Amino acid sequence: MTLTTFVRKNAFRNLRRSILTVLSIGFSLLLLTIMMAIWKNFYLQKGTEVSALRLVTRHKVSLVFEMPSYYREKIRAIPGVANVIPGNWFGGKYKDDKSNNFFAQFGTDPEEFFQVYKDWKISDDEITAWQHDRAGCVVDSHLAKKMGWKLGQRIIILGTIFPVDLELNIRGFYTAPEDTGSLYYNQKYVEEAVPYLKGQQGFYTILAKSAEDVPKIQAAVDETFHSSPQPTKTETEKAFQLGFLAMLGNVKAFILSICGAVVFAILLVSANTMAMSIRERTREVAVLKTLGFTRGTVLSIFVGEAVILALIGGIIGSFCAYSPLSLVGALVFSLALFLLGALVKLFVRRIPLGVLALIGAVVGALLGFVAGKFGNVMPSGGFADALKVAPTTMLVAWAAAALMGFFSALFPAYHASRLGIVDGLRHIG
Repeated sequence: MTLTTFVRKNAFRNLRRSILTVLSIGFSLLLLTIMMAIWKNFYLQKGTEVSALRLVTRHKVSLVFEMPSYYREKIRAIPGVANVIPGNWFGGKYKDDKSNNFFAQFGTDPEEFFQVYKDWKISDDEITAWQHDRAGCVVDSHLAKKMGWKLGQRIIILGTIFPVDLELNIRGFYTAPEDTGSLYYNQKYVEEAVPYLKGQQGFYTILAKSAEDVPKIQAAVDETFHSSPQPTKTETEKAFQLGFLAMLGNVKAFILSICGAVVFAILLVSANTMAMSIRERTREVAVLKTLGFTRGTVLSIFVGEAVILALIGGIIGSFCAYSPLSLVGALVFSLALFLLGALVKLFVRRIPLGVLALIGAVVGALLGFVAGKFGNVMPSGGFADALKVAPTTMLVAWAAAALMGFFSALFPAYHASRLGIVDGLRHIG
């Protein structure tokens, strides 16, 4: 028997405790992976070069307040501005109030929209068709796929904020670097139906000519309208998006506090498991030393057991975070193999049910991972994009699990490695 095999067998020596430890660590790593994914997607994700040139101007007080339409030409006259388009939130309802049917709808100017969003891909024919149809709209390709929409299809969006229902013709599908889950229509369509909206805009999106112009434009726009009845606040596109997140509170502190609690829980669970395991095997440690095992070998055995348990839990948890199907698969396969093992055990006694359940959890998580990756069943758009777990995030989670297992077992393992042979043999557990 090799040392690796010895470590692997001893890791599941107390099957019930080991499985509960793996499940506890797996759930903790599920939360940790999700929190790391949210942090990465919100605060570390870098957009395209074009998106870095875009700014958004809104009312200084709140997005609820509108700004005059003539602001557009004044902004266009500022040095460094390449293009500027208006934007208006419609906030309508498609079919019903179910969350699956919710998506963002914005009114804008079709003539210059894709001159500002140059990094969004769409055919010239579709742009032309949208520009020539007052009731036309363009839709994110991911949203269209989710809804099952086709080119030329007519959809109806019920007005909830404004007294008008949008009857729109889908004239094109665009593909953005990141799923936007949005629909854009001609703002004049709504202005003709709701007269009091004429001459008012919710926000403006500005495209700068160069990166050097971005801070200059940001300061110049706000300075231009500083003394007007509707003062403005101009910020980069990324800062504008994070502004919505800031409405929820101090999200950064919230994420960090959860991550800290998760790490502490992993350390506590793993350390408790290893301390109990080592305490029960005190006399065994003395026997191993009698057979010639060195302090370093004894230390590596116990640390290795903790790392194995933590890694298994980390892998299951990260796969479940990557795809909800992994969580479903882990539960279903774990239960199925457990019940199958219980049935077979009526005739064959030497079948460890816990191992079967653990194998089922791993297999189910892997199958759910594959289904989520290649089966096109993952949710997209809106907040779902922030929950998307990248492979690098999963690797970081595995490394964190291994490190937590290592440090949690280091002290009790070091104490066991220093135990004298005589003291160990005299120990009464």
